[in-house]
Amino acid sequence: MTASAHDAVAHAKAMQGRALVLLAGVFLSTAGIFLRAMESAGDWEIVFYRSLATAIFLLLVLGVRDGGRLVASLRAAGWAPVLAGFFISIAFLCFILSMTRTTVANTLFLLSAAPLLAAFLGWVMLRESVRRATWIAMLAAMVGVGIMVANGLAGGAPLGDLLALGAAVGFACFTVTLRRTPEADMLPAVFYGSLFAMLWTAPTAFVFGQGLGISTHDLLLCVGLGVVQMGFGLIAFIVGARHLSAAEATLLSLSEVVLGPLLVWWFFAEVPASLTLVGGAIVLTALAGNALSGARRKRPPVGVA
Repeated sequence: MTASAHDAVAHAKAMQGRALVLLAGVFLSTAGIFLRAMESAGDWEIVFYRSLATAIFLLLVLGVRDGGRLVASLRAAGWAPVLAGFFISIAFLCFILSMTRTTVANTLFLLSAAPLLAAFLGWVMLRESVRRATWIAMLAAMVGVGIMVANGLAGGAPLGDLLALGAAVGFACFTVTLRRTPEADMLPAVFYGSLFAMLWTAPTAFVFGQGLGISTHDLLLCVGLGVVQMGFGLIAFIVGARHLSAAEATLLSLSEVVLGPLLVWWFFAEVPASLTLVGGAIVLTALAGNALSGARRKRPPVGVA
């Protein structure tokens, strides 16, 4: 394959990657719908049963994909998915705990730091260059999210804010690990992440007196979180992120920040504040501009040496 043909293939894969990561943001944005509909489940219970549902779903996906050679597939994947799973489990845990300890506004604003953290880590660890358009889009997205949450920042609790930052760090480290070993099979990472989260939350739930008792209604919602939000969302993100830089992948996944409040508005008639709509429009514009700037980059003619 000539260099120009190789560049054309890489361009097509990058466009496919952008579409998949944006789709991942759509799935991830459904968290608010499921959490809002919970009746009585505590945060530790939600994390545990969501993680259990995700783990079972991923086992089924991997079993079908690999024709029943599940154990061999997990062994062949090596250490990288285990490390990535450890990082995403931190994001799993911190996100839910933050949502129950501070305002949604604070959680979303601090979570939007993930692209900047990923860009920094990608530059330090992987020597990845970041396109100027991506830097501009990241800064614009941060401004947009800041506007969205301007009314809620003052009401946050310090512990909840630290947990939200922990979720951003976990997601950024997860993304950089995906990029560090793009040839590795990273679907097992979601399975490992779910196991880590279950191992941490099960004993903690009893220590804090919650236990793991849960109503059928809330259990079904946790299954929805585990399969639809986390399962489909992270599969789309993993497949798409391997063709993008760490910074761009986390930036595009910020569509979750905008779509989350809109979905709650649609399903629960909770009208977002005007600042939320203005900021959301800025974030969507930044995401679209970054994707279009990549699409408009001159594609070399195929077949020309």
